[in-house]
Amino acid sequence: MSAPDGPEQPTLAGLGLPAPRRPRTPPSLRPAATLPVARVCVDLAPPHLDRTFEYLVPESLDAATRPGVRVKVRFAGQDVDGWLLERAPEAEHDGRLLPLRRVVSSEPVLTPAVARLARAVAERWAGTTADVLRLAVPPRHARVEGEPPPEAAPPPAPALDPVGWAPYRGGAAFCRHVAAGGAPRAVWSALPGLGPLGWAGAVAQAVAAALQGGRGALVVVPDARDVARVCAALAEAGLGSTADGGPVARLVAEDGPAARYRAFLAVLRGTARVVVGTRASAFAPVADLGLAVVWDDGDGQHAEPRAPYPHVREVLALRSELEGCALLVGAHGRTVEAQHLVETGWAREVAADRAVVRTATARVRALTSVELAREGPAAAARLPGPAWRVLKEALASGPVLVQTPRAGYVPVLACGRCRTPARCATCHGPLGLAAGASTPSCGWCGRLATGWHCGECGATALRSVRVGSERTAEELGRAFAGVTVRVSGARAQGGVLAEVPDRPALVVATPGAEPVAPSGYAAAVLLDAAVASAGTRLGAESDALRRWLAAASLVRPANEGGQVLLVGDGLVRPTQALVRWDPAGLASRELAERAELRLPPAVRVAAVTGTRDAVAAVLARLDLPEAEVLGPVPVEPADGPTTLDPEVRALLRVPVAGGRALAQAVAASVAIRSARREGGTVRVQVDPVDLL
Repeated sequence: MSAPDGPEQPTLAGLGLPAPRRPRTPPSLRPAATLPVARVCVDLAPPHLDRTFEYLVPESLDAATRPGVRVKVRFAGQDVDGWLLERAPEAEHDGRLLPLRRVVSSEPVLTPAVARLARAVAERWAGTTADVLRLAVPPRHARVEGEPPPEAAPPPAPALDPVGWAPYRGGAAFCRHVAAGGAPRAVWSALPGLGPLGWAGAVAQAVAAALQGGRGALVVVPDARDVARVCAALAEAGLGSTADGGPVARLVAEDGPAARYRAFLAVLRGTARVVVGTRASAFAPVADLGLAVVWDDGDGQHAEPRAPYPHVREVLALRSELEGCALLVGAHGRTVEAQHLVETGWAREVAADRAVVRTATARVRALTSVELAREGPAAAARLPGPAWRVLKEALASGPVLVQTPRAGYVPVLACGRCRTPARCATCHGPLGLAAGASTPSCGWCGRLATGWHCGECGATALRSVRVGSERTAEELGRAFAGVTVRVSGARAQGGVLAEVPDRPALVVATPGAEPVAPSGYAAAVLLDAAVASAGTRLGAESDALRRWLAAASLVRPANEGGQVLLVGDGLVRPTQALVRWDPAGLASRELAERAELRLPPAVRVAAVTGTRDAVAAVLARLDLPEAEVLGPVPVEPADGPTTLDPEVRALLRVPVAGGRALAQAVAASVAIRSARREGGTVRVQVDPVDLL
């Protein structure tokens, strides 16, 4: 063996080479000992990211990371919000997991039941879970979250006395079934009237039945006025608000973010067993939900204007199936969709016999041109002689309601010579008057129409085509000197009135803004029936009847002198249904026609609206052999025509049984569009309210 070429440096004693150090895992990256994987719904808008993502639960966040809490996570180089759905022992992802950035709050704001409901709503309306959760979970209010929770009141045990349900076939049985822990589903045609026998009192008794059975209740109504009426009826039944130690929480966005979040936490923590609120409260996390109620399901406030555009009635129907709770769909009228639930056997009808209806309702007369033929030229007046006489006589015994379908002063004008609708010279929008001495202005662009002249005949004179509530009140004030005239409406000076005293007065209101008179109105005059029932929109007839019945239900019964006059040549079917007080009959006939014409709810429809190329690309990816494609056709926007990239709309129509496949296929196509970042815009609405 040859010697080395150079000298060798011996190792000194005690100075051996140190062992290599193993890198230490920082505490922020050390996984939790148990269930180290968090499955998170990240608050992301793109549809192709509508799925759960897995993150590592750091040891430092182990105690605070509970299902339902809000978290911050890292996604695409940014910190984004999310909701923790669950924790798991192992990840499905093969690669390295990013750790949770932090837990925003230790309050578990998303319950498993609401998470399942949100996913079901997203699938039903071809949306994303994140979009639904933004509707379901109110924004966090840190100060309110830090307040000490109120002491939970003992569970109320109200006595079951459903006197308000006695006039209805199956009404008392429905309450007993709910109290026994059952899950009946009913469509309820409410009788007019106030007090314990009114609709709010009956709802309070149904809620008491659910509480007697040891379960919670949820009541969703169109607006804050109805919320106040239901809360007052619950208080009369011995069910006070959480502020007074009771079980009832008021969940209304109009109350402000702090009050809304405080009520939400009371429900979440179990302090409140009953929720009364508006549209978003349909997702309220009521523990052990036993009864869900939606009142006046035909009101437009129940349709969510944000994606994925769910409707309260359908959300509560899904919730009834998922959570096994009872469902009550109530109104004075009857929507075609509610009638569909009855005729398919999904729900039972709860209604009064005809003899009871005649006893409880006012005397209804339709003053059409045929009825007024003997009046001669006066029959063409907006308020004919018989209506004037009824107003004068009824004012001697109490307030009188005058319903007009239009708000404002004179919302629509026309040429005084040739009757051509007056249009803006700039954008061709409709012209109207905001006040008696004002200059005509455009309803689209707001420009003043100074120096206007008719494009057809050249005349400069204008005449009113539609008269609003302000002008109606002005005319009535001049005709009935010395009589108080009140105006109720969203654009009125005093806003929407909740209640008026029982003293003689004329109350002019737009549909949905009618205030309540404690003893009922002596009479009601429903003006411009032709305007109220006109239109090509799907459901225009049933909507007109619903608005008329809502006003007529505030009038005293016929045996107390109550009268309702419908003035104008409205459509025949809703006019006859009002005179007979038969909303179910009209809904049934309209449902039969829609089944023959293949219109919702007899079929399921998805509307795809957007730029032409984008809509064509979405439709081309669909694989639905049973789907019928209608369109695409141009769509004129609500604020007037435009020449910049006009939108088109296509309708996809399938049988009811194929509704789930339709929503899945459309959602998948939109997700592919999102992943490929295709140009243009697309908006998807399943079973849209404004179909026609």
